[in-house]
Amino acid sequence: MPQELPAHMRAIEISQPGGPDVLRLAQRPTPQPRPGEVVIRVHTAGVNRPDCFQRAGSYAPPPGASDLPGLEVSGIIAAVGDGVSAWKPGDAVCALTPGGGYAQYCATPAAHCLPVPAGLDLAQAASLPETFFTVWINVFERAGLEPGETLLVQGGASGIGVSAIQMARAFGNRVFATAGSAEKCAACERLGAERAIDYRTEDFVQVVKELTGGKGVDVILDMVGGDYIQRELKCLATDGRLSIIAFLGGSRISLDMADVLYRRLTITGSTLRPRSIEYKAQIAAALREKVWPLLEQGRIHPVIHQVFPLEQAASAHAMMESGSHVGKIVLHVDT
Repeated sequence: MPQELPAHMRAIEISQPGGPDVLRLAQRPTPQPRPGEVVIRVHTAGVNRPDCFQRAGSYAPPPGASDLPGLEVSGIIAAVGDGVSAWKPGDAVCALTPGGGYAQYCATPAAHCLPVPAGLDLAQAASLPETFFTVWINVFERAGLEPGETLLVQGGASGIGVSAIQMARAFGNRVFATAGSAEKCAACERLGAERAIDYRTEDFVQVVKELTGGKGVDVILDMVGGDYIQRELKCLATDGRLSIIAFLGGSRISLDMADVLYRRLTITGSTLRPRSIEYKAQIAAALREKVWPLLEQGRIHPVIHQVFPLEQAASAHAMMESGSHVGKIVLHVDT
């Protein structure tokens, strides 16, 4: 049965579509767990690019989801709904959420929770779900990266990037990455990238071809889109796969498809938030089996750039959009 929760909580809401300054501290009713759900007393919430898109008015929550931003949290389970047996109040978890993470309490399907990996604290755990789900789906499922193959990660210093580099290296892949400064490139290489390419001063197509003896890479994880896509096709190996997760450089392009036909290339992509509860539960189970042991062994580790208090969510969004960070930005919720 659900446990008693406070009637109201502190939360960050989007007062209207716009820049970071539209984020406001507010009082909201505390969510109650529906059947199959848990309510988490939030310790830390991850900040992700989709939160910024939602704030700007270009990424609406799916039907039935909270209008509050925040797609990943860590904390202590405060209440469980009917039918939940895997978790109980007092359990420490991190979780993927349908929204509502920028708050003292957050409801999410119980099947989207994962235990805090041994050796990590709650702040570190909050940085895991959104990026790890995204990388697992797009690199290992949709693009089918196999051990021994090569991966190019665009935006290697981002939260997604640092996760993808480490996961692929842990599974036996050669990894290359792009980043926007010498410092960010060095960070990518410390995390396991064989070579990081400064896209401001180097041509990633030329460098990748040189590194692979002219073959190209098997998989590219792309969050840029735009004119990168045609160039990415040029540096894919025969039977290579391009997996697109965002369009920071634009979604409309003119594309010569000849390479796709002649070299049997695959262009794919996905967004995570609209996927079904059941599908996300399958990904959570796969991560718990295959990736959580690597975290507990220290072969993959969280990379947190800065922790902001919940009240400074606007500053966290400004940092996210500046691109000055390496790894994840998170919000500490003082409960």
